[in-house]
Amino acid sequence: MSTTTQSERTPAASRPVRYETVIGDVFQSLAGVHPVINGHGLDEGLRHLVHLRASQINACAFCIRMHLREAREHGETQERLDRLSVWRHTGDFSAGEQAALAWTEALTVLDERNDLGALRAGLRQHFSEEQIGALTAEVAMINLWNRIQVSSH
Repeated sequence: MSTTTQSERTPAASRPVRYETVIGDVFQSLAGVHPVINGHGLDEGLRHLVHLRASQINACAFCIRMHLREAREHGETQERLDRLSVWRHTGDFSAGEQAALAWTEALTVLDERNDLGALRAGLRQHFSEEQIGALTAEVAMINLWNRIQVSSH
């Protein structure tokens, strides 16, 4: 019976980079931005939905698992989490959440056909300029984390 791990069977050239080891200082700096963003008035529950939706789009299994757990711990219902990927087709999400999810999707899947002006107008009906800035930073950061994690698959 062999006791070699998958990592040991993977050719060295194709093994994932251990970013947390080789650029630990960068990871520490990136992690440090989250408390700063959190100080700009964006609802924590909404942040969980945004993180989870971007992670779903980016197919980041690690992040999906983590953000599902965090959302549940914060009190999010399983029913809403189950329907997040089809949020446009349910009545589960408030108008503000819908605007934030549309913004999340537009910034996660960049498409020149997206009307960012109309999406910003929708956001302004529910959020302050500061909150929109924080939301945009949240979306940017979760996309960054997703891409780092996905690159390790």
